[in-house]
Amino acid sequence: MHADLSPVIAATAQWLTRAFPASGGALASALCEVQARQAVTAAAWLRYPTAMDAALLGMAGPGGSGRLDWVTGADAALGDDMDAHAWRTWVDEVVASWAACLLTDPELAARAVTALAEGSHSTGSQAEFRRLTAPDDSDRKAAALLRHPDLLAPVADLHQDQLLDRLNPGRTLIA
Repeated sequence: MHADLSPVIAATAQWLTRAFPASGGALASALCEVQARQAVTAAAWLRYPTAMDAALLGMAGPGGSGRLDWVTGADAALGDDMDAHAWRTWVDEVVASWAACLLTDPELAARAVTALAEGSHSTGSQAEFRRLTAPDDSDRKAAALLRHPDLLAPVADLHQDQLLDRLNPGRTLIA
């Protein structure tokens, strides 16, 4: 049974592409969106690996984009029309942080996609995440802001340790 994480994936990918927009025209925007969606999908599947996890998310809710907006400075531009931004309630902060980590670290992205093969969500195909794990020059150009480590650092740093723990259970930290 596959759990429906699509509202969280869609909202979180939309948040990322609005916070770190494509550079270029319509094609660049589409390429940027695909990369964001692949990163968010991988992150969501890692964060909520079972149908039960996803069901609990559906009951409790993902938390919204409030802290992410504050960290990136986007909260000042939102205005007072909350109805226009209702989709932001479906943004998952941890998923956005993990996606930011995957977008800025190709090795980590490859490890994450490999880990997905063990989960219940994935079809096991690495090809479905090609733009995340092996972006070509046009992908990189289109998502220059979305893949920039310095720009994404405030978001990635929020929950990076949890992602590393998920991908490396039992690792020891060297102080």
